[in-house]
Amino acid sequence: MAPVRFPRHLKPIEPQGAQLLAQERAKASFDPQALATSLYGEALLKKQDEILAILEKDPVLGDKSHRYYVGRDVRFKRSLAAAKRMVELVKIHRWNDEELKIADRLFDESGPFRLHRSMFMPTLENQGTDEQKKLYLEPARRYEIIGCYAQTELGHGSNVRGLETTATYDPSTQTFDLHSPTLTASKWWIGGLGVAANHAVVMARLISNGKDYGPHPFVVQIRDLKTHEPLKGVTVGDIGPKFGFNTVDNGFILFDHLKLPHVAMLARFSKVDKVTGEYQRPPNDKLAYGTMVFVRANIVMESSYVLARAATVAVRYSALRAQFVDEANPKKALVQGQTKVVETPVLDYMMQQYRLFPVLAQAYACHFTAQEMHRMYYENQAKMAAGDFSYLADLHASSSGLKSLTTTLNMAGLEDCRRACGGHGYSLFSGLGQFYQDMLPKATWEGDNYLLTQQTTRYLLKTFRAVQAGSQGRATFSSSYMQEYLAQPTAKCPASQPSDWTNPEVLLSTFKYRVAFLVDKAVQAIDVHQQTWNDMLVEVYRISRAHCQLLLVANFFSAVFGKDKQSNEDKVLQRLAILFALSTLEAEMADVLTCGYVSPDQALLVKKQTIAALKAIRPDAVALVDVFGYPDYLMQSALGDKDGRAYERMTEMAELEPLNQNTVADGYEEYIRPLIHAGQGAWKVGKDGAARL
Repeated sequence: MAPVRFPRHLKPIEPQGAQLLAQERAKASFDPQALATSLYGEALLKKQDEILAILEKDPVLGDKSHRYYVGRDVRFKRSLAAAKRMVELVKIHRWNDEELKIADRLFDESGPFRLHRSMFMPTLENQGTDEQKKLYLEPARRYEIIGCYAQTELGHGSNVRGLETTATYDPSTQTFDLHSPTLTASKWWIGGLGVAANHAVVMARLISNGKDYGPHPFVVQIRDLKTHEPLKGVTVGDIGPKFGFNTVDNGFILFDHLKLPHVAMLARFSKVDKVTGEYQRPPNDKLAYGTMVFVRANIVMESSYVLARAATVAVRYSALRAQFVDEANPKKALVQGQTKVVETPVLDYMMQQYRLFPVLAQAYACHFTAQEMHRMYYENQAKMAAGDFSYLADLHASSSGLKSLTTTLNMAGLEDCRRACGGHGYSLFSGLGQFYQDMLPKATWEGDNYLLTQQTTRYLLKTFRAVQAGSQGRATFSSSYMQEYLAQPTAKCPASQPSDWTNPEVLLSTFKYRVAFLVDKAVQAIDVHQQTWNDMLVEVYRISRAHCQLLLVANFFSAVFGKDKQSNEDKVLQRLAILFALSTLEAEMADVLTCGYVSPDQALLVKKQTIAALKAIRPDAVALVDVFGYPDYLMQSALGDKDGRAYERMTEMAELEPLNQNTVADGYEEYIRPLIHAGQGAWKVGKDGAARL
C-alpha cells in the first residue's frame, strides 16, 4: 500500500491565485514596504528577516508541519524540545529580550517556558529586593531554575482578594507556613506548572501576628532540582486538555503546611519584620498599577497582531476565491491567451468587504493605540519616579478598558474572518481554527473582560463628578471631553451630507458626546435615583466600551492626520482611519441615537458613507495586509499563502494527514471489511474489485 497522492499534472482553475494576487498588488495606491517601514521601523524589519532565516533552517524549529495532525501528548513533548532549542539559540546568537520576542512570535507556539519569561522573571524583577534578585532572578535568567506565576485558584480567579491559600508567619522559626485549607484553594490554570516548573511565585494571603493582610507574592520551590519530584507537602500536576493552548502545561498545585524561609516573600514594596512579624506597608498602594498598565499595553499590541493575521488570511483568500458571476459587473480575465468572463472574486462583493475591511481597520487602530499606551506608560514611570502619581489612575483605567475591548474585538474579528473563508475556513489548514482556540484565553486572563470594565467606569464616574464640581485637578483626556459636554449638554451633530462623516472632528465629537452622555446618565442613576451598582453593570460595560472606542479613534486620527505633506501611505491610512470610525459608529448606533446628538437621518448618512469608505479601501486591501509582513513560516495557512497557492497548499497539507499514509487506512480489516463481506451474498465482486448485482 502507498500513501494517497493527488495527481501531479492537475492545476487549479484559471486564473490561478498567484496571478490574481499579483493583479491585486498592482492596483495598490501606495508602497506597502514604505508603509511597513513607517509602522515598524527599518531596524525591526531587518532583524525579523535575520531571525526568520535562522528559524526556518533550524532542525528543531524549522518544521511546523506536525501541528495540525498530532495529539496533545506528542505536541507537548515537541514543544518542550522547541522551548529548549529556543533557549540555546538565545545563547548562540546572544538575542536580547526584543529579539527573543520576535523569534517567539515567528515560531508562534506558546510553550512550557512562556510563563517563566513573561510572568515569573518580570515579577522577580519588579517586586524583589536586590538580595532576592540575586537568589532567584539570576539563576532564572540562566534557566537553572524554571518558574511560573501561581495566582488563580480553582474557586477564585478575578477576585484576587478572595484567594484562599494562606502564608502564616511564625517569628519563632522565622518561616512562613504555606497552606491550602480547602479544595477550592488549589492553584489552577497555572501555565508552566503542570510539567516544567520547579519554582513558582505563589500569591497567598499573608497572615502575621494574627492579622490577615491579603494576597502577597512568595517564591516557592515546588520540585526537587535533581529528580524533579514534588517536594514533601506539595501536590502538583497538569489540569488536562483545554479548548486550545495545549502546548502549555497549565497545572494545579496544593500545599500542606509547606515551610518557607523569610526571604521567600517578595519584599520590594511591603515586608514582614523578620524578628517581630510586624507588617510594613508599601509606600504607595498604586505602585503595582504601573506593571499592569505595561502588561495590558502589550495585550493591545498583541490584539493588533491577532486581527492583522486573521485579516491577512481572509483578505488574500477572498481575492482569489471566485464564486458566481456578477451579471451587473462581469469579471474578465486572460485565460490561456484569451479574454473570458470568469467567476467573481468574493472580495468584490460588498458584503465580504463589509465583513472584512473593518477587521483590517481594527488591526491598524490597535497598533497605533498600543504605541500610544507604551509612550504614556514610560512617561508615567518617569513621573512616578519623581513622586508624581497624578496620571496613573487615568492610565490604569484606560488600559483596563482597552484590554477588555481589544481582546473582545480579537475574538469577534477572528471568527468573522474564519466564516468569511467559507467552508475552507473550518479546516485547520486555514491557519485560523487552532489560532482562534489559542487566543481565546486572552478574554479572561489579566482580568476578565467584563469585570475590567468596572474599573474603567468607576474612574470615569469619579472624574465626571469632579469636573461637575469644578475640582478635577490636572486635566486629562477624560476630563477634557467631559468639560466639553457639560459646556454644551444639548449640542447637536452638524453633519448634513454623507461626506461630512469623513471629517475627523465631526466623528470625534460624536464619540466624545456619546461617552459623556452615558456617564452623565449613570451618575444621575446612582447618585440621584439610588440605583445599585449591580443594577448598573450592563450600563457600566457600555460606558467603558464607549470610552475605549473613543480612545482607539482618537489615537488612530492623531497618528495619521495633521501632517503638512501627505504621502500616498498617509492617505491610505487616513481612509482606513475613517472606515474604522464609521464602522464602529454604525455598530454602536443604538447608543448614539439614544444620546440625541445624532438624528435618525444623520444615522442613515453614516450607513451610506460607510459603503463609500469600503469602496475606497477595496483597491488597496491586499497591499494593506501585505504591510503586516507575516511570512508563511509564521502563518502556516494554506488560504493565506503569500503567493496565492491556496488550493495547491490545501492538497499538499491533506497528503500529510496520517489517515492518508496508506491507501487502505488502519481499521479497515477490523471494522469495515467484516460488514461488507457479511452482506456480499447479493453481490458479485469481479477481479477488479468492482461490485455488481
